[in-house]
Amino acid sequence: MQTIGERLEEARKRKGISIREAAEATKIRGDYLHKYENNQFDIKLPEIYVRGFLRTYAIYLKLPGEKIINDYHALGLGDAARNNRSLNREVYGRMDISVATAKAGNVAEAPSSAAAAVTPGADVVPADKNPATFRPRAPGGLNIDPALLLKGAALAGGAIVLVLLLIWGIGKLTSDKPAADNATWVKPQPGERTIGLVGVTAVELVSATDASGVVLFSGPLKAGEIRPIPRNSTIVVQTETPQAVMIEVGGRQYQLTDPRTGQFLKRSTIQAPQ
Repeated sequence: MQTIGERLEEARKRKGISIREAAEATKIRGDYLHKYENNQFDIKLPEIYVRGFLRTYAIYLKLPGEKIINDYHALGLGDAARNNRSLNREVYGRMDISVATAKAGNVAEAPSSAAAAVTPGADVVPADKNPATFRPRAPGGLNIDPALLLKGAALAGGAIVLVLLLIWGIGKLTSDKPAADNATWVKPQPGERTIGLVGVTAVELVSATDASGVVLFSGPLKAGEIRPIPRNSTIVVQTETPQAVMIEVGGRQYQLTDPRTGQFLKRSTIQAPQ
């Protein structure tokens, strides 16, 4: 069975693009993509970004994003897996304490050496606590329950995650503003022949002109967005990122590539319909 990295690399090579081209199209750093293809997912970023980048890259390569993420979790990676391992260590630790207490017998029958060494007047944990957790406390010291420390750490971690999610959400909203705000677009009339300009990933600028030089569309496209334009004559489509744009004709989508070499073209000509 192929690893996640092998599937990503095979899909990228099947599309005939380099790591650099994939990085430009997805807006993800090339060294992160290279690590993903080598099954190295520790990219020193919060887990939400690790999963988000992995899902975006898989979808860009026409792979099932959710399946890739599920396989990622199946490797024992991610926050959920680390939480499970932490829980197991905590349970085993409590079992060890219980066993040690059982072997010790009745603590009240023989005072421990630790108890005998406590300075007279020192404040200690009440006798009804588990003897295995007994700790003397010097006068004036703080008696902090370890369980409260763990709860505080968990709350702090949760607050950090919420802040990261808020920052990510604000960035997502600002990056997904409608492209129509600053785009030139000639919408087709009912019954006209059309082609669609399709955003594979977000692209800053795409232009389409007819044979007479009239601009039918000029502006950005969002990922998954389709803009239909009239196709009454030859259409010229231009973009600096052709791998991020496709055209849709008759319900089928085509890449902006040279049919002979398969190379992406920054300027493509769609012949007039017969």
